[in-house]
Amino acid sequence: MVFRKRRKIIPAKTPGELDAMQAAGEIVGKALQAVKAAATAGVSTLDLDKVAEDVIRGAGATPTFQGYQGFPASICVSINTEIVHGIPNDRTRVQTGDLVSIDCGATLDGWVGDSAWTFGVGGQEVLKPPAAALNEATEWVLMEGMKAMIPGNRLSDVSHALEQATRQAEQRWDITLGIVDGYGGHGIGRTMHEQPWLANEGRPGRGPLIQEGSVLAIEPMLTLGGVDSFVLDDGWTVVTADGSLAAHWEHTVAATATGPRILTPRYKITK
Repeated sequence: MVFRKRRKIIPAKTPGELDAMQAAGEIVGKALQAVKAAATAGVSTLDLDKVAEDVIRGAGATPTFQGYQGFPASICVSINTEIVHGIPNDRTRVQTGDLVSIDCGATLDGWVGDSAWTFGVGGQEVLKPPAAALNEATEWVLMEGMKAMIPGNRLSDVSHALEQATRQAEQRWDITLGIVDGYGGHGIGRTMHEQPWLANEGRPGRGPLIQEGSVLAIEPMLTLGGVDSFVLDDGWTVVTADGSLAAHWEHTVAATATGPRILTPRYKITK
């Protein structure tokens, strides 16, 4: 008898489960839009956290981050040289020209949505040219990298696509970008962090198979300097080791027969 080695695959969600995940993801998108609108000069990061929590709970969901491994807030607010996991507080106030990254999660009916974006306080136009280029490039890298999220590819094909897009972005925006070492995306579904872990760079053709219905949170984190970072004494906030600016963009994405499906869309808020 011949035993064939089973090929590892990223678990698939059903079409109904993907719809449920998008319902959670749409709440995250609304929270991100609301936080960006509220992020004017002098507003505390704790006030921004309250905005996000109100949106999430008002939609019948719960903030996924709140209490996760002891994290005390509903969103991560990371400013300028902070990469990710910044803790909202009443002392830190955003200022015009700050580069602010907001990471947010919501759980609805047992399914999780997770997304992040970076913006300039006062608008993209007030950012200094290097910061504006970094932010535009990081968003572009996310959108290019997620194109590899298709059935039949392997996990590291997404990693490779992100890395290749980063190098192309350096030429396109005439900047040098660092891919933050040790941080990346992940599987997601009933819980925020599921297997597998997704590196933001790497050789293609490796790791578990992506199938129709597989879902990953894809999240490039780039700097205008090096790849090294360290965690502050609060045990959460990750900052660049060289003091360079950082940007973080993320979407929860499903592989489908018709291409990648963003489960965390950010529809514009209309009054």
